[in-house]
Amino acid sequence: MKSFSRTVTAALAPITLFAGTTACAQTQTLPSPVPDTKVPASELEITDDTGSGPALWSVSDEDTTIYLFGTVHALPKELEWYDGVISKALTSSDTIVTEIDMGPNTEAAIQQLVVSKALLPAGTTLRSLLSEEQTTVYEASLAKLGAPAAAFDQVEPWFAGITLATLPLIQQGYSPDAGVENVLLEKAGDKKTEALETIEFQFGIFDGLPQASQIEFLMEAAEGVDEVKPFLDKMVAEWVAGDADGLAELMNEGLSDPELAEQLLYARNRNWADWIESRMETPGTLFIAVGAGHLAGEKSVQDYLEERGIISARIQ
Repeated sequence: MKSFSRTVTAALAPITLFAGTTACAQTQTLPSPVPDTKVPASELEITDDTGSGPALWSVSDEDTTIYLFGTVHALPKELEWYDGVISKALTSSDTIVTEIDMGPNTEAAIQQLVVSKALLPAGTTLRSLLSEEQTTVYEASLAKLGAPAAAFDQVEPWFAGITLATLPLIQQGYSPDAGVENVLLEKAGDKKTEALETIEFQFGIFDGLPQASQIEFLMEAAEGVDEVKPFLDKMVAEWVAGDADGLAELMNEGLSDPELAEQLLYARNRNWADWIESRMETPGTLFIAVGAGHLAGEKSVQDYLEERGIISARIQ
């Protein structure tokens, strides 16, 4: 499996959100509401059954508790995953923290960034950057998606690659509106929200790649259009079952580019571990929701926390 599949599942929530909002308009189906009654973190029931639902961890000291929950940014609308342990953890929290701000102005901000970062210079087209062989493969992938050959001629290769990795999911029943972050934020109501990163930073990860790396990324996406949904189906099954090791194994198969792995995962995991270490000095209870790939496998957020002397405990 190619690196693009790993990217879709583990990394850029705002780009997935953009692709979803431009590809289709779908109605969100949420699980049944839970009472908006705050449960003290100390009363959260801990279970030893770590295979009973999506994995949830916590780190804590005498006056601070931080929950760590791995998300999938787009899901089938009918999938049920929001259970009692997750509900109690979220309800007990003062603040919900996501990768980026996902407020009402997010979509407009993303569209502005597409104009400023993702468009090619006037007079240059995406296909003009590709070899004849690459163009043939790329155009064939667009045809499979029902898109014209010139559909993404004005955008840079990285953005076209993200779109090619996302559209098959949207077309086959995955919805960003049903993504975990959207459900959690709806459930959180008027709780305080914070973000670990900015939209500009996440766009910059790809926009800063050398053009050759962007084209390689695009071609992997084009070659794997038929593989995206079956691969994500497997990952979602591991996620729902709470099999963090199985999820990590699948994801490690999907990210073959060391430079992309460092930028998309490991450097960000270190940054987030630093953020959590600093935040542990402030009393309170937080619920952090980030892409599931950041909380699985080697060099995960938990691994970097352990290097800082902070031990995470799995509670589901």
